[in-house]
Amino acid sequence: MPYVEVKLPVASSAASIYPIIKDMEKYPQFMADLVSVEVLERTPGTTTTRWVSNVDGRIIRWTEVDVFDDEKKHISYKQTEGDLKKFEGEWVLTELEDGNTEIMLTVDFEFGIPMIAGLLNPLLKKKVRDNSMNMLKAIKDRLEQGQTNQSLTPNLA
Repeated sequence: MPYVEVKLPVASSAASIYPIIKDMEKYPQFMADLVSVEVLERTPGTTTTRWVSNVDGRIIRWTEVDVFDDEKKHISYKQTEGDLKKFEGEWVLTELEDGNTEIMLTVDFEFGIPMIAGLLNPLLKKKVRDNSMNMLKAIKDRLEQGQTNQSLTPNLA
């Protein structure tokens, strides 16, 4: 089963980063292959979200439960239904001694069709790694440019 882990230090506090990663509905604004994220249900400490992603022209859909630990500034997620057999992971924020914060995103997934998994898993793993790192870089850019209170859409002016 492919597992992806990406990390990136950011010159910002966990308290500044956490609200951005918690606001999943805005992810499509800065994650190119993500078509949409819709919150289906919101309860204290959790959301149920429906995701649509475009991986090289193939639409992948899933629904997941996201669990928020606001005190630890940690998010875990797990697919409840969808196109993949398994899709789960977590966001971990670690404050560093130099005042920066390391953002870590993990994704553990399984395509679920053994005959073609050997062919598709390496492609999907690369796409998931690339998309995850691009997402972390977009969060970092916005935080370090002082845009945390603005829309996450790029400034085209």
